[in-house]
Amino acid sequence: MTTALTSSGKPIAVTAPAGVPIGLLALAGFATGSGMRLLDPLLPLVADSLHVTVAGASVLIASFMLPYGLGQAVLGPLGDRLCKLRVVCVSILVYGVFVAACAAAPGMAALVTLRAASGLFAGAVIPLIMAYLGDTVPYADRQAVLGRFLTGMVMAQMLTGPISGVIGEYGGWRLAFLVLGGFAIVVGAALAVRFGRSLRQAPDAPGHNAVPGPVAYLRLLKRPIGRWLLLSAFFDGLCLLGGAFPYVGAFLIGEFGLGAASAGLIVACFGVGSFAYTRFARGLVRRFGEGNLLLLGGLGVAAGLLGLALAPGWPAAACLQVLIGLTFYMFHGVLQARATEALPEARGAAVSAYALALFLGTGTGALVFGAVLAAGGYRVGFAAAAGSMLIVTTACRLGLAALAESGRVAASR
Repeated sequence: MTTALTSSGKPIAVTAPAGVPIGLLALAGFATGSGMRLLDPLLPLVADSLHVTVAGASVLIASFMLPYGLGQAVLGPLGDRLCKLRVVCVSILVYGVFVAACAAAPGMAALVTLRAASGLFAGAVIPLIMAYLGDTVPYADRQAVLGRFLTGMVMAQMLTGPISGVIGEYGGWRLAFLVLGGFAIVVGAALAVRFGRSLRQAPDAPGHNAVPGPVAYLRLLKRPIGRWLLLSAFFDGLCLLGGAFPYVGAFLIGEFGLGAASAGLIVACFGVGSFAYTRFARGLVRRFGEGNLLLLGGLGVAAGLLGLALAPGWPAAACLQVLIGLTFYMFHGVLQARATEALPEARGAAVSAYALALFLGTGTGALVFGAVLAAGGYRVGFAAAAGSMLIVTTACRLGLAALAESGRVAASR
């Protein structure tokens, strides 16, 4: 056993990891993360097959993401109550079944319904695995372990589009759904075998030790670390995940005349930087500490976005994507680690609340950035995102420093 501190400064026991299968958990992250990106190159094929426009088929993206985000309000407390890994295993298996069923959808209405169901169950996997790692990994090592776990999510961002595009071109879009669904079912079965004995055991005092969802969320909001975390996650999503990042490919196509495939490869350079973070996270945390890592990451993202606003050509944009991928996860990784420690008695609820705040920020950012683009174009939009990220980074760093100082004062009393 080792010890960690809660946000109030009180020590809690944390079990040291004993053979935690990070590779298998990363595959689970890859499987559900791929559900978000699967349709990126397939929308024209789906639209043509189902006799709708590409704009009409784009509802398939929202039908996955909305249940994924909004379902967090229920899924986190459910994991705290019923056993996080148990909910993860069931969810990824059901997710795989619904994804595979999309291959047999007779029309758009059925496909939208199946995508919504798959998005709901996918939403349980990554947040609850993060919460599980919070239960099993000491905080000093947690950001590095989370970084290794996120390799799966990063690889999903990099590889899903090209792979599904190849499958769709040669085998049709239905085969792409069938392949991903089958892969998710295999991963879910492997998880069930790996954790079989612990999954069959009933949680200690079910319904008594678990903090009810509404109570957990109120506790989180009452704590300074909880308010800081949710606000930071919201603006992280607003400025980056829903703001600047989704428009880089369109910028490359419109500004430099690249084709969709070439633009996709350049956007994938973001994953190269992200992968570098997953390999060096432990050393970065030890070298700089959480506060400075968050600061450097945020400043690096801002610099990268400003560089995109001024980029003279696509080679510069490709290099900047590597920088942005690395520094984004330096910033984002600190928030994720803090999410696993914001409410130790209800980690599932805390991480799901963090994910929901990130999702709400992402949705808001898409609307705000879209308006900025309409008014000033891509370069103005990236410059605005860079300036916003400077403000957000400064506020997050000052807030983290204030939390650390209040914790020291409380501990000295």
